[in-house]
Amino acid sequence: MSKSVIIERIVEEKHLASQMKSGSLDVLATPQMIAWMEEASCLALNLEEGKTSVGTFMSVSHDKASPLGAKIEIHADLIEQDGRKLVFKVSAFQDGACIGKGDHQRFIVDSERFLQKTYGK
Repeated sequence: MSKSVIIERIVEEKHLASQMKSGSLDVLATPQMIAWMEEASCLALNLEEGKTSVGTFMSVSHDKASPLGAKIEIHADLIEQDGRKLVFKVSAFQDGACIGKGDHQRFIVDSERFLQKTYGK
């Protein structure tokens, strides 16, 4: 299992708060930053066939606005594993400055069993 990953994303129009309806300004939407943090966390894992992880907790601050076209670097560091529970430190940077940070938890699940339980089949 990998411990950390860094991904880079460019803020596009579809990522703006005004477009995602999470605010009225043309800046990176907090929900998009969080989605990228979850994406990086998922990419940090190398799970066996039939297993996946589901997000169960996210606590982050979004400390600085980012404009359209900005390059965002997202870090996810696996800092703890307790059985199926995974704990990550996540952060986002623009031009070397931290724009957001926090904690994220995921749980490892059996994909098929999870979907069967969810859909009642």
